[in-house]
Amino acid sequence: MRQLQVTVLLSILGSASGQDLARHLGVGLATVSGIVDRLVRHGLAGRHEDPDDRRVRRVELTPKGKALIEEIQDTGLADLRRILDYLDLDTLRMLDLVGIRMHEAGRRLHEEEAQADSSSPPG
Repeated sequence: MRQLQVTVLLSILGSASGQDLARHLGVGLATVSGIVDRLVRHGLAGRHEDPDDRRVRRVELTPKGKALIEEIQDTGLADLRRILDYLDLDTLRMLDLVGIRMHEAGRRLHEEEAQADSSSPPG
């Protein structure tokens, strides 16, 4: 399950350091290192030197890893479409409103986090 979480995170972030992944997952760097090792072994991810800091190794999905994410998304969308076909118009309208509210809440949360990050003293 953690391998899938890291794969999804990398699909969102594009590229990340082990520290970034550990922070997002709430686990230690050693745990992330083992997960990434397995992803690399399966050809789903690769490591490379950070161009801005040669001490940092970044992790990215390989084309095989990106294809896996695309397959998962396509399967999920097909399933979702089949489920939505069974819902009446009133329920679909409610879902639309919920989606709008969630998007607005996510945007506000992102803005608040960005503001908190910019007002935090460097550390």
